[in-house]
Amino acid sequence: MSDDESYELLGFDNVLLPVGNLDEAVGFYERAGFPVAFRLDEAGIALLKVGKETPGLLLRLDEELSRRAPVWASVRVWLEVRDARAVAGMLAAAGVETLDAPFPGATGWTVEIADPWGNVVGLTDYSKRPELSRQA
Repeated sequence: MSDDESYELLGFDNVLLPVGNLDEAVGFYERAGFPVAFRLDEAGIALLKVGKETPGLLLRLDEELSRRAPVWASVRVWLEVRDARAVAGMLAAAGVETLDAPFPGATGWTVEIADPWGNVVGLTDYSKRPELSRQA
């Protein structure tokens, strides 16, 4: 690769999550606390907001997933939250099952959820390394 500035990685656009049913997926993520930025049913997509950033989690309808499980291993996407252990309690109260109890990591605590199609979203805090947090 050259040192051309046109190839500088500037940040994330969106993270696409394939789902088998857009209504069910939107309902799942709304219960998990993700606000919907917009939804375009005719295109089979819905964008979930992540903080104050413009990019988000883009749910994309894949009709093949309504008839079979995905043939690929799921990717884990982790998002920063203020307090992962408190979020775990909120998820439980909303009826959203977590994969495990909050577990400690290098920067703090994490709790993970999986949607009905196997997409895994981790919600992690920086309680052990607050200087790395967006809140710092």
